[in-house]
This record gives sequence, structure tokens and C-alpha cells, in this order.
Amino acid sequence: MKNTVLLAEDDRAIRKSLERALELEGYRVTAVADGIEALAVVHRDRPDVVVLDVMMPGIDGLAVCRVLRAEGDRTPVLMLTARVETADRIVGLDAGADDYMAKPFEVEEVFARLRALLRRVAPWDDPAEGDLVEAADLRLDPSARRAWRGERELDLTRTEFDLLELLARNAEIVLDHSTIYQRIWGYDFGSGSKNLAVYIGYLRRKVDLEGLPPLIHTVRGVGYSLREP
Repeated sequence: MKNTVLLAEDDRAIRKSLERALELEGYRVTAVADGIEALAVVHRDRPDVVVLDVMMPGIDGLAVCRVLRAEGDRTPVLMLTARVETADRIVGLDAGADDYMAKPFEVEEVFARLRALLRRVAPWDDPAEGDLVEAADLRLDPSARRAWRGERELDLTRTEFDLLELLARNAEIVLDHSTIYQRIWGYDFGSGSKNLAVYIGYLRRKVDLEGLPPLIHTVRGVGYSLREP
């Protein structure tokens, strides 16, 4: 069965060329030109993944993403934008996007990002799937996608949960940046990418609660590890 993609892009040339490329890659695509149409399609068709341009007339991509997340919709979102500054990427991620690409982009990289997003919503290929994952005072239920520290349940986005699960399954092991990128995003964005650091920051604010010992540790020049101090 083909995966379904909602593509929201107001530039007609980009929209048509990317729509055609996605169809040739085997996706079933619904393409729209503005945020209002994008929300209507998500509500009606429930696509597997959403590709949103940031700058669109009416309701922009950031607003669309915020609305979806406020409604509890966790459909993976890939944001496209001509803005390349770190602050702009952080705004997109804070709006609830799962990934972020700057224009101009290579279509093969778009395909790679979409494959990674779709892998993350598929069941884990792990014999212990459905069992609790425990590390220190953390408990994660992968089948329900719920997590607790002690008795307090953590409110995690899809990407945050995936990252925390990866760290918890490899507790006491230092995972390098490349390994984490490949496992979570399916693609190594290189040393210049800030995506991982941004999500580690999000996790620390939610997991390393005030009054409790920190669990997520940075190993400078290598990567990250989840362990008790």
C-alpha cells in the first residue's frame, strides 16, 4: 500500500515538480497551495506524512503545524523553508515539526527525510516491543508511547519519545551523533546540524526535572548518554 503525503507549497513550480517526483517515487500525493487547504486535507484524509512550506498565504506552515499539535495530531511533519538561520529552525521545531529542510534542496534528500519519518511511526523491529523499557527511574511503554520519570508522566512529542527510547535502551552507553541521527532521522546531517542538540535540550527540560539528578549527559566531541550521575 502506498504511503500518503500531503504537500502544502504555494510556489506552483516547486509544488508541481515535487508532487511529480514524489509520485514517481511511489507516494500517493495530495498537493495544496495554502495552509487552510492543508488543514482541511489533514482532517479529511489523515495522510501518513505532511510536507509544509513555512511561507504560505492565509495560514502559514508554522500555524498549520501548531494547530495540528494543539489538536493532538501527531502526523509527522517535514517543514520546508527558505530561512536557513538556526533561530528559524528552532521556531519550526518549537511549532511541532519533526524535521526541517532549507530551500533549495535536493529531491533525493527529501525522499530520505520522508523515509526516516515514516520509519519512526512504524513499529520498532525489536523482540521486546510492547515491554516496558526501564533505565534509572525512567519507564517507557513503546506500544503506548508513554513515558514516566518516577511517578510523573512525561509529555513528549514523537521525536522526543523516539530519542528518549533510544537513549534508555542503550543506558550507560555513549551514542555518537552519527548513530543517533541514523537511528532517529535515518540520515546523518553532519557536524553542522543543530537538530540533535535542539531535541536534547527539549528532553532535558522534560526529563531532568528540578530536584532530581540529571540523566541525560553530554560527552563532548562524541555524543550523548543516559545514565545516573
